[in-house]
Amino acid sequence: LCFPQKLWKIVESDQFQSIWWSKGGKCVAINEELFKEEVLGRGGPLRVFTTQSMKSFIRQLNLYGFTKMQRDFQRSASLPEFLAEEAAASAHSQILYYYNPSFNREHPHLLEKCKRR
Repeated sequence: LCFPQKLWKIVESDQFQSIWWSKGGKCVAINEELFKEEVLGRGGPLRVFTTQSMKSFIRQLNLYGFTKMQRDFQRSASLPEFLAEEAAASAHSQILYYYNPSFNREHPHLLEKCKRR
């Protein structure tokens, strides 16, 4: 399988807690620390990707046209709500979001358009 197919397979799998579809299925969400351990840390026949480096994995995403998205939090007017949202946002700081128009949960047929640049 090529990189986008492997990525699709692990995002769709219940086996991994570190990578999932974002709400709406248009982006891939990755918990960086857990992903390094759970996916990139696998060896031998259980290995998913050829690399064990997060930097190399992200380079692959970029080569296949994925772009990093910023998590957009709507801010509340009241101070207690704002502080609660800030705490939630910092808890999400390790989560990376990547978008590719041809990598969409609702349209698996577009996967074949994910080509290496």
